[in-house]
Amino acid sequence: MARYTGPACRLCRREGVKLFLKGERCHSETCAITKRGTEPPGSYKQGRRVRRPSDYAIRLREKQKIRRIYGVLEKQFRRYFGRANRMKGVTGTNLLQLLELRLDNIVYRLGFAPSRRAARQLVKHRHFSIDDRITDIPSYQVSPGQIIQVREKSKDLEIIHNSLRNIGDNILPWLNLEKAKLQGKIINVPTREEIPIEAQEQFVVEYYSR
Repeated sequence: MARYTGPACRLCRREGVKLFLKGERCHSETCAITKRGTEPPGSYKQGRRVRRPSDYAIRLREKQKIRRIYGVLEKQFRRYFGRANRMKGVTGTNLLQLLELRLDNIVYRLGFAPSRRAARQLVKHRHFSIDDRITDIPSYQVSPGQIIQVREKSKDLEIIHNSLRNIGDNILPWLNLEKAKLQGKIINVPTREEIPIEAQEQFVVEYYSR
């Protein structure tokens, strides 16, 4: 499956919730969900029968929603699930923890980018280092104790400073941010309560276990 390159707001409308794919626009009045509501694209209220979604459809949509939030491909997502299933603990929580510890997500959570899509691009353009080693792989799994830092040549990038101003002090408890040094650190693996996404990850487990 190729990477989706169409309108990001269309994905939010399809899932019926804000996926926060476009940074600050998602918090403004121009957000597609705010303007048009949660009606899926291409649907019309008049003359359309409203059907109750099947159990399969509910689980499929939940899987698609989580996959789109983190911006991973179908085959990648399936590999993450397989890895989570082999780990000790709750499979759904393991899955979210693996996705949260991706480098592009960490860059976004630390406030260095306005969205995960922007974070992915910044990582690919080699603007970040992990423990003083340049890393350009968005899917790199960051471990507790590792330090993510903006490279010296990238410290004047406007997108990074604008994003940091917008995020303020809203940093998750399992992360530590030093704005002056433009670096952050993973304190610990987040618990489910510390992962701020509205999702029913158990539905994903049931989807792949059918």
